[in-house]
Amino acid sequence: MLTEIIIAAAVIVVISVIVGIALGFLSQKFKVEVDPKEQKIRECLAGSNCGACGYAGCDSYAKAVAEGTAEPTLCNASDKVKIGEILGLSLSQGERMVAYVKCAGTNSTSTMLYDYFDEHDCRICYMAPKHGPKGCGFSCCGFGSCQDVCPEGGIKIIDGVAVIDRESCQGCGSCVSVCPAHLIELIPYSAKYMVKCSSHAKGKDVKSVCSVGCIGCGLCARVCESGAITIENNLAHIDHSKCTGCGKCAEKCPAKIIVKL
Repeated sequence: MLTEIIIAAAVIVVISVIVGIALGFLSQKFKVEVDPKEQKIRECLAGSNCGACGYAGCDSYAKAVAEGTAEPTLCNASDKVKIGEILGLSLSQGERMVAYVKCAGTNSTSTMLYDYFDEHDCRICYMAPKHGPKGCGFSCCGFGSCQDVCPEGGIKIIDGVAVIDRESCQGCGSCVSVCPAHLIELIPYSAKYMVKCSSHAKGKDVKSVCSVGCIGCGLCARVCESGAITIENNLAHIDHSKCTGCGKCAEKCPAKIIVKL
């Protein structure tokens, strides 16, 4: 009995050694050589595999950049200067971009038209009447589709509105792409003020469904000394390249919808 056990164990050991040697040989024979430049570029990327660059993940994008088939500046979260050094190009880092949700219409400040019982997915909710239960058809659905795709876990749903942590945001744009209401925008990290609304309805209609929406009155534009604010389709818009951060627009806004970042 003992002899049989020893023989069986010896056979297993011999087979394991043979398989190990075979696998080692095959791995060397069929090894795919990786371009060292590709590996260095991969180290310059965020590693979140968000796909915002248009490629399946960071590995795919790094390979394409190394091969010269992709622009080296597509990843907002990458070290562009170092990538340029690897490629022998002069690339600037550019300004850091972060995502911002242009809506302040929480469940507390919005008129609710009906009870919503379907799947809690913003893309499905947006196909419901009025783009969801909130009275404002331009508001955040608040069901977290953006939260689900954020590779950094930097988005939370607070009282029915998505809130982005600008410090953890890598500017990948995944949330921008998934939002059916197009409420999320990539803005410069250095931006000082933002209009926290996306409604294009007229003032009276805005106030009838949301107590904090932009009414397009134009007072902010009139007090802006740098000409950074315009009213476009009943909504105030700030040109961050002109904004000096004086804060006069926020002080004058009757809806208090212009917020300091």
